[in-house]
Parts: sequence; C-alpha cells; structure tokens
Amino acid sequence: MIRGGVRRLARMDATEIRWRARSRGHALMDRVTTGLITPIWRREHLLRALAIDGGLASVRGALAKHDWAAAHTELSAHFAQAPQRFVVGPETKAAVIDRVRRGFPGSVRHAAREADGILAGKYDLLGYSGLRFDPLGADAVVDWHLDPVHGRRAPRVAWSAVPFLDPSCGDHKIIWELNRHQHWLTLGRAFWLTGDAKYRGRCVRELRDWLDVNPPRVGINWASMLELALRSLSWVWALALFVDTEAASATDLPWTVDLLVGLDLHLAHIERHLSHYFSPNTHLLGEALGLYVCGLAVPQLAANARRADTGRRILLAEIGRQIGADGGHLERSTHYHRYTLDFYLLALIVARINRDPASVEFECVVSRLASAARLLADDRGRIPHIGDDDGGMLTPVTRRRPDDLRDSLAIAAALLGRPQLSIGRPPEEVNWLLAHAGAHQPVTPGAHTPVRRVRLPSGALDDTGYYVSRTAASDHLVIDGGPHGYQNAGHAHADALSLTFSFRGQPLLIDPGTGCYTSDPDLRERFRSTALHNTVTIDGRPSSVSNGPFHWSRMANCRVDRWQTADAFDFFDGSHDGYHPLAHRRCVLLLHGDLLIVADIIEGSGTHTIAAHWHVDPRWSVKAAGSRAAFIRRRERVRMIVADGTIEAFTADHGAGLGWHSPAYGRVEPATTLRVVRHGHLPMSILTIIELSARNAVRTVAGEPTSHTNGRPARASGFRITRDSSVDYLLIAESAGAAGPSPDALRQIGAVETDARMLFYRSSAGEPLSQMALVDGAHVRTLGGSLSLEAPRVLPQYFADLGSASSTLPDQIR
Repeated sequence: MIRGGVRRLARMDATEIRWRARSRGHALMDRVTTGLITPIWRREHLLRALAIDGGLASVRGALAKHDWAAAHTELSAHFAQAPQRFVVGPETKAAVIDRVRRGFPGSVRHAAREADGILAGKYDLLGYSGLRFDPLGADAVVDWHLDPVHGRRAPRVAWSAVPFLDPSCGDHKIIWELNRHQHWLTLGRAFWLTGDAKYRGRCVRELRDWLDVNPPRVGINWASMLELALRSLSWVWALALFVDTEAASATDLPWTVDLLVGLDLHLAHIERHLSHYFSPNTHLLGEALGLYVCGLAVPQLAANARRADTGRRILLAEIGRQIGADGGHLERSTHYHRYTLDFYLLALIVARINRDPASVEFECVVSRLASAARLLADDRGRIPHIGDDDGGMLTPVTRRRPDDLRDSLAIAAALLGRPQLSIGRPPEEVNWLLAHAGAHQPVTPGAHTPVRRVRLPSGALDDTGYYVSRTAASDHLVIDGGPHGYQNAGHAHADALSLTFSFRGQPLLIDPGTGCYTSDPDLRERFRSTALHNTVTIDGRPSSVSNGPFHWSRMANCRVDRWQTADAFDFFDGSHDGYHPLAHRRCVLLLHGDLLIVADIIEGSGTHTIAAHWHVDPRWSVKAAGSRAAFIRRRERVRMIVADGTIEAFTADHGAGLGWHSPAYGRVEPATTLRVVRHGHLPMSILTIIELSARNAVRTVAGEPTSHTNGRPARASGFRITRDSSVDYLLIAESAGAAGPSPDALRQIGAVETDARMLFYRSSAGEPLSQMALVDGAHVRTLGGSLSLEAPRVLPQYFADLGSASSTLPDQIR
C-alpha cells in the first residue's frame, strides 16, 4: 500500500500536489474544529455574504438589526421583482402555467398526485417507491441520514470522516438521492399548477428541518461535492418557484434568509474541494455546473461572480477531456452520457439568459452530445442501460424514467433549431426548462398536433465505441466495441462486444442494468460481470476483472476491424483481448427486416468451454427447447436459433446468478437469461440467429465447410441456414485486421467463391445466387459460372436482390 502511494505521488505534478495539499488541509481543519465544537448556522452571516447592491439596502438594514422576518419580506420582494436570471421565475410563471395546462390536460392531476405523496411522507427515489424516512423526533419531518431500505444511518461526524462507501452506513445513494432535494421540483410544479400553498409549505418546512440536523460540514450530506452542487441547484429552483408570493397560511419562517445562508456555504465548500483529481468525470462537471448556474442565477451573493467564472472555466475545459469527437461521453455509460447532456443543456440555457459569450461553446458541445444521444436512443426515445446507471436525473420535473431521453432531446432540438433530434411531440418539461424568452421560446403543439417522424440511418460513435444499426421497422441494435471506460473505468462493466436489441420499438435483448453500487458487494460484482451481458464468457471467466466497486485490476481492450452500413444491411466485425492468449471475435450481420446473425468466434488453441449469454426483457415470455427459443409479446413472436448447441433458460436462478435484471438502481427483478454452451478444441464458434420476419422461417442452422479454390481448407468460418423457401450461406474470412482479407484469397462456400471479408448469399427457386450482401470484396462467382460479380476494385459493401422483379442488375454483374 505504501509503495502504491509512492507511485501515485510520483505521477503527480506540482499543481496536483498543491491542490491536494490545500484540500486536505481544509478537510483536516474542518475535522478538528468539528471535534471541538459543532458548527451552527448563523443568519447574521448573510450580511457579509450579500453583494454590495443598492437594491439590497433594505435587506441589509433588516439583517443588521437581526430582524429576520423583515429581511425575509424584503428578500422575497426583491427576488419577485429582480430580472429573472434562471430558467423559471415570477415573470414566466403565468405563461408556463397556461402552456402546460393547455398542452397537457392531465398535468394538474398528475402534479398534485405526485406532490401529495411527498406530503404523506412517501418518496419515490431511484428504483424504490413509497420510501419513508420517518424521523426519530416528533418535531422533524424527515430523517435525512437514514437509508430506510437497509435500516442504517450514517454517522454524524466531520464530513471527511464519513465512510460513505462502507455498507455499514447503508446505501449512500439512497441517502443522497433524498438529500438532493430534487423532489422540491415536484412540489413546485404542483404549487404552480394547482395554486395550493401547502406544497410550498412542505418545501419550507423541509428546508428548516434539513438545516437543523445538517450543521455546516457535518455528516454524510457534506461528503460529496457533487451532491452539494445538485442540492444547490434544487435550492435555486425553490427560490424561483416559491418566492413570488407569500400566502398568510404558508409560514412565518424566514426561509429565504436561511436558504441563502445555506447556499453560500454550500458553494464555498464545493469551491474548496472540487473533484479535479478525485473524480474528474461527471462529478467534476456537476460541481462546475452548480457553481456556474448558481453563480449567475443568484448574483445577490458577493462571491457568486467568482464562482460562476470557476464553473464556466471547468465546464469549458472538460469538453475536450471528457467528450469524444463523436459526441459521446468517455465514461462509456449511456446513463452518464444523458447526465452530461443535461448538464450542458442547463449551462447553455442559463448562459443565454445571462448573455454569457460561453453560450457559443456550450451550444457546440450540446449539439455533439445530443446527436450522439439521438443515435443511441431508439425510436421511442429509450437508451439501453450500457455501463452504470445510478438512477438519478438533473431536472426530474415530471419524474420521467432516466432512460427516456425524449425531454432532453426535445430541449436540445429547440435550443439548436434541429427538429430532427426530437422524438414525437415535445414533452411537458420543455415548457419549464425553456420558459425564459432569452433561452428559447418553444411552440408547444397541442395534444393532437401531428409531429413528423424523422428516420435516422445506422451510424457509429467511433471514439466512444458504440455501433448502432437501425431499420425502417424501428429495429435498434447497439454494439459495444469501444474502450473499457474512462480513467479508472469506475462506471464500466465487463461488457466487451456486448449488444442490445430492440425489435420493432420494443426492447428484446437488454443490458440487465446496475443493481447497486456499494450496499451489496456480491450484487455489484454480478451485475458488472460478463455473464450478465449479451456476450461470451470463456471457461466461466469475465473479460475484465474488477477490483472493488469502482476499480478494475484488468481491462479488456476491444478492436473494431470493420463497421459497414448499407440500405439493406449492417455489418460489424470486432474482437477483444480479455481472454488473452485467446481472442473473442464477434461478427454481427443485420439483414434489415429479415435476420439478425451473431457469429462468436473464439480463436486460439486448447480445449475450452465457451458460453454465449442472452438477456431477455421481462415483458417477453420465453419458451426454449433444443436449439430454438421463442419470444412472445402480445401479437409479436420472434424466434432464436443457434447452430450446434442447446439453449438453456434461467429465470430468477440464484445458483447460476442468471435470470435477473435491474430496471432502475436498487431494484432487482426476475427476467430470463438464455445460455448456449459449447466445449471443445479451439477455434470454435457459436452462431446465433434471430428471425425478424415470419416469412421464410429458419429450419436448421449448421456449420458449413469452406475451402480455397485450390482445394486447401480455408481459414474462414462458414454457416448454412436452411429455410422454408431458401438456403442461405454465410462466410466470414479469417481475421485480418482493419485492412481486410487479401484480394486474391478466393474462398469457396456452397456453390460460390469469393474474396470478400464477409459474404451472405441466398440460393432459392432454382437460382444458385438470388440475393447477396458482401463487405470488402471484388469477386463473387458461382461455380458453374452462371453468375458473377467482377468489380474493378474492392467494394466496401454491396447488396443485390436478384430475385426481385424491380431489381436492376449492375454493370459488374454478368
């Protein structure tokens, strides 16, 4: 351990050493002073925290006299009349209420129902519903240090001494999610739409309650700077939503005074302990966003101009560090990509409202992030759960599911003037986030306004490593062929070359999710394992080996040799070294509207056991027998067929650890896992086929010999697919890297010879070659010479349906 610490120190530059020393010094001072005397909140501190502003003279006068009620009244009047610098506020209230009520008739009932649950002490957090945080004392409203799921409380010690990753504290994610105070947005929505002051009253009471039991820099709720940043943003939302009127029945607590005192100390604490070197990922982005947005939105605090500058500088600098050229977030987690998009969306909105020149750069990065998000989302706006998913959101105004990106994409579409990013009609959230005319004033369509659907082509995020195939029938395939993660890969899973697939807009093959972070180490390990992803294990081993909940001792490196898209098919060819000296190569061919073919080829030597795992969305019922499985959902029926193997089915199997999924953080529910196991000498393969159409059903699938034209065995994988009205052949040449196979390496499969990297062809109705799809080839010829393709150069991709009456033969075919 000492040697490891010395190595880490040797890698640090002088700037990092100084920063760490200064941060450690602040933490040590907090620990010492907390041990001597418990800090308390002091309302009089607001006097020195306020900016020198003539508009605040009456506030300062009341604070000097310790007349907190008068200071609260003056502050309320000031914020109600001051220029609006945040997304919502008194000047946009009437317009937002009108648009939401007219455009979303059920919103008032929904808002009241959600907020009434909070008034009853029930909180829907992460994957949990109706959690109760009942306090020990009768005067409190909430136990802010309790994890009610595991029945544990975090200790009330100096913030840097809280062992929040230790399960003895409970699940810190549950505690922190409540303490983000994002449910205040739910209360604010209900207050605006219903006009009932009880929702504001609940927020005010919770604020006072929270301050009473969370003194400055004491306890788990001061331990994460990201959590302080997100809570600070919620407090700014509360200021914007609740400050415009003071109903007599609300409260006489000087809550605006208390909120500003707390906000100032929150932002000061974040400044001292920014995650430059501890968690320089979305944690740092979120902290910078808190400083930037709060700094611009609340200029009444004297230090906020500096804080906004700090936040702006970090947000701009991290664009080049955390976001790839393709627009993907480099943590390789779809959930954290969504977080990052939302961070920069809010930064862009607030920058425009405040006429900050940084809005130009924020607009560019939002465009890249949103384009990547739209590619990753299916045609219903859902993203697969690739990598970690912590269940949180930045602005849960209507409590949309975190994997539903329609609100983020609609906001980006309006901000950028790119309607093709939006999916369906703009959701209600657009009216809240884009309320200020300085950001963008959306035109919200009525409930029956038609929205033109834009079909996106297949595409790839090459830097991030996601390869996405889309069809006209809303099939959506995502293949993970990228690096294992970002820096220590804390939010990565052992999912090299895994894939997810939605059939006609319905998730079918899924990533089972995350489960938890620290509360159950075995569950954490299982949901990050290779066997819990749609990919292959060898000898029961994972492709990457974890070392604690957020670290890895060994990571698989992926290499993508080919990604080719065409109108009628898409093809992926990649491999990884997670089982070195063995190699797992995966080739995926999606014939639009016909077949999804996955060939897993294990290269190497020796005798081994390989297993392909397929995790099925629980909304499908599964029937498996022999080499076939059927997926049934309502009127849809999809079949899976494997070559030379037997499909095993597992549902809620505790022994094998298969047949589970986590739809949201903290929730683990039964699902079905299919497994195909083969044992033998390498090289060895597993071919999996999914029928996308009931026409021309697959009867059998088997390996097919391949050879060179001189009769020698070819180093290639061949398969024969017998169907009702055709026989299909698939040839995959030996792995030759990105350059592809040698042009003169002619190989024969069935009655056809080719030099292609990949050739799929169909023989039907007496025709030896009635349809073909090839990648990286210039030569295809039937053995009888009746039909051939002779191109003057290697074609990256080519498709021909020679049996179609409307087909026009190209000049090269004769």
